Amino acid sequence: MAPQVASQARQRSSTQRQPRPRRDLKALEQRRLQAADLFRRSVIPAEIARRLGVSHQVVSEWRKVWRQGGRAALRGSGRVGRRAKLSQAQLAKVERALSKGAEASGYVTDVWTLPRVAEVIERLTGVAYHPGYVWYLLRKQLGWSWQRPARKAVERDDAAIEQWVERRWPHLKK
Repeated sequence: MAPQVASQARQRSSTQRQPRPRRDLKALEQRRLQAADLFRRSVIPAEIARRLGVSHQVVSEWRKVWRQGGRAALRGSGRVGRRAKLSQAQLAKVERALSKGAEASGYVTDVWTLPRVAEVIERLTGVAYHPGYVWYLLRKQLGWSWQRPARKAVERDDAAIEQWVERRWPHLKK
């Protein structure tokens, strides 16, 4: 029974993983440059590893790079990951179009769906996105949130409803 409980706990913890925090690239670069200063002062690698809280292997790699290119070789290479397909100007253009509403973009109803937003992005910028990624753009880059429209029947006749409530409903209540 105990092994089964342990496997269930492992399954639960794997499904509830927190996203990895972003690496602080400036702090990592500062640590490498600090190591370069220690290399220049002839501090032994084991002491550098202890002071900076890294493994001896990492210090050996840094020292190899430092010997080949000096302090500048240990500097960071800048941003990590893929470059954005849309520039900030293009994102602003898309946001302006979205804020006008779906009907202004030629849709029958004024409800934005992810496939519709993907179409508008492609039409305005020429960049095609999967609808699933469009949600990331809306939420993380444009600060939009998910909204569910109030359901209202297309064939609803408010005047007829009001008349029914005023005339028919009082007779039915009796």
